[in-house]
Amino acid sequence: METTFKTGRVAWPDAIQKEFDTNQFNGRVGTRLLSETERVRVWEIRLAPGERIGFHRHVLDYFWTAVTPGRARSYAEDGTIVEAVYSAGETRHFVYGKGEYKIHDLKNVGDADLWFTTVEFLDSANVPLEIGTKNS
Repeated sequence: METTFKTGRVAWPDAIQKEFDTNQFNGRVGTRLLSETERVRVWEIRLAPGERIGFHRHVLDYFWTAVTPGRARSYAEDGTIVEAVYSAGETRHFVYGKGEYKIHDLKNVGDADLWFTTVEFLDSANVPLEIGTKNS
């Protein structure tokens, strides 16, 4: 279940706006890179209650699976704020054409750890981004 608020970026807290400006080209889409081959990157996202993974940009086709149930809030580049409830095993797939992307963060707003596995496909329409070091 998702609830989306169309607030526009001007309604975001100052710290969130600044972080977006700084990290909008961040290719590190998880909290830990588990595996990388010539074909895929496999990521883990583990967030304790109140923790968040900072802004990052998706340019590659990918899917995520919720390992645990939970609740999260995400700010997206188009100014929307999405609040979602996830079920264990829930999976979503995303495909990006040439030049398409999504920028967002993710905060655990539930009362238990939130855990996802994300798989990016390196042979997508866009060139993989550098993943750099740990997200803020």
